[in-house]
Amino acid sequence: MTPPLFEIVDLHASVDGHEILHGVDLRVSEGELCALMGPNGSGKSTLANVLMGNGAYEITAGRVLYRGEDITAAGPDARGRLGIFLGFQYPQEIPGVKMLNFMQTAMSRRRGVDLSLLEIRIEMMEKMDSLGMDRGFMDRHLNEGFSGGEKKRNEILQMALLEPDLAILDETDSGLDIDALRIVSEGIMAIKARRPSMGAIVITHYKRMLDHLRPDTVHVLVDGRIVESGTADLADRVDAHGFESYRDVTSVPR
Repeated sequence: MTPPLFEIVDLHASVDGHEILHGVDLRVSEGELCALMGPNGSGKSTLANVLMGNGAYEITAGRVLYRGEDITAAGPDARGRLGIFLGFQYPQEIPGVKMLNFMQTAMSRRRGVDLSLLEIRIEMMEKMDSLGMDRGFMDRHLNEGFSGGEKKRNEILQMALLEPDLAILDETDSGLDIDALRIVSEGIMAIKARRPSMGAIVITHYKRMLDHLRPDTVHVLVDGRIVESGTADLADRVDAHGFESYRDVTSVPR
């Protein structure tokens, strides 16, 4: 039996000795677009960072599996080279580092070959054109002076160039206006169309992005636990009734 693309089993994680995740189970198959919804403070961003191997978060129990292989102890670089991508909620500005040079390093590590700046420039121009981005961005410093929408589109550009097998998008819709949200969502779906086997975990606390993406599965995370799973219709119910009804579920000792 073929294992799922990505699986977490009874995952517990802490920050500074305080447990945030209390036994999360989640499976993502190849090609599956999975949405993870939850209120502020539910552990969504903690989960995203744990899945990418951020050392600031301690896994105290459970396992992280990628194509059946246990990667619980693997760091961010190893996971990135395997084909896991994290789109940040708050992309960092890195003055002095040009987009072009940053992507040369990242893409070379991902592909395991030394790519020239010319090769990177050609690929970046093609992807920027498809995402409606100004080509001049590649010679600017990474995210420096970018608007919120430009930073998020830049994350989608990086995803398109790195060609991950699993994309984890941590509140990519945060801070976007209606037009920017549509553009970013269309970019995600365009990448998904070119790479139909790519799995994705879209983390959000609003339904508005899911109206564009229409996920295959939806999971609700409250107080560090997944309390309900379902199809895209679940996002509609959450939008109509909110997260408060789940609080009693998570208050029961486990």
